[in-house]
Amino acid sequence: MHRRNLLAAALAAPALSLLPAVPALAQSQRPPMRTRWKVRASEGFDALAFLGPLAGGELYLPYYKADADAFAAALPAAPRADIAALWQEAERAQFGLLGPNLSVLFSNGNDGDLAALIAAAADPEARLLPAYRTSPYWAEADWRWFVGVAPRLRAVFEAMQAAGFAAFRQRRIGDIDARIAELTRSLGDYDVIRWHEKLTGRGFDPQIEVVLLQFCKPHGIKVQGQTFLQATDWGVPITVRNAAHEMLHPPVPMDGPAATAALALLAKDPLIPRIVAEHDPKWGYTTLEGMFDEDLAQALDQLISEALGVARNPADRWRKADDGIHVLAGAIYGMLRQDRWTETGGSIEAWLAGAVRAGRFDPPRLHAIAAQILERPVNALWPLG
Repeated sequence: MHRRNLLAAALAAPALSLLPAVPALAQSQRPPMRTRWKVRASEGFDALAFLGPLAGGELYLPYYKADADAFAAALPAAPRADIAALWQEAERAQFGLLGPNLSVLFSNGNDGDLAALIAAAADPEARLLPAYRTSPYWAEADWRWFVGVAPRLRAVFEAMQAAGFAAFRQRRIGDIDARIAELTRSLGDYDVIRWHEKLTGRGFDPQIEVVLLQFCKPHGIKVQGQTFLQATDWGVPITVRNAAHEMLHPPVPMDGPAATAALALLAKDPLIPRIVAEHDPKWGYTTLEGMFDEDLAQALDQLISEALGVARNPADRWRKADDGIHVLAGAIYGMLRQDRWTETGGSIEAWLAGAVRAGRFDPPRLHAIAAQILERPVNALWPLG
């Protein structure tokens, strides 16, 4: 499953000395707000997120080891052991990270609480398949794997319910209603959808739904529709950056002529496929298509974040994120900045096709612009020293 599990980082200074800065619009210049923000919480999504800490995943224990130890003590031995087994089996089956990818499958209204997860796992063909099959995330192999383990997942959810997960989560999450109200007020100044439409050339639903979770760090997770999941205590800049990024997937049709041409050229690049093959798989993006999808979205979200005044420095961002694997994002961002894409906008798919035809994705040119943006020598773009 080609999932984008955005790893949020601290806000860095948005300076960029290489290229002219893109100022945020003054309040008096802003057109009427296009974006409608909806913020809520979800016990079901939190239960899915908590599978990572319960499985002992190294990404999650820095945040949730004490929580995982405390709750695991209330679980019977068999379901506790099966959580770790399911996580490992999902990775071996190329389903990916179990919790984030299950969130995609359960994201058509089956996330309210553990009872909803249990009911959906008991009858996935009726409750999950129709929406999942028509979503951009549909993958037959992933569905087959999921259906095969659904009875085991149901048993895990039932054990978590019996162990009192709802009350355990409520104690940890605190006054979530106040946090929802506070974030909803603060987000009203950020018109993310208007920038999505300008920089991609396509229409978006004006509503962005943000689901606040207690146990999802370090991930921000895009699910079906214009919905993404994030931690309750992430601030407005991270929330806006998450929204700018997650709504973009996929930034262009991945089976369309522009993406197909770009992927064919990138497959011959001596660097980008090597990054895909060599990087730590815990970050995801283990196929060239997955990396391209992610990095084109990252290039666009950087422009949106700059326009809205919440951006990180691009060199710092891509040096620190995911062990520095997003070299392609830096290159695409640099090309878009050269073309003053924030000012002009238009069809990103048409732009991509033109950039490929013009030879801008040829390795020497691609690597040179990546090196400029990432502030690394061309011969040291990967791995980071």
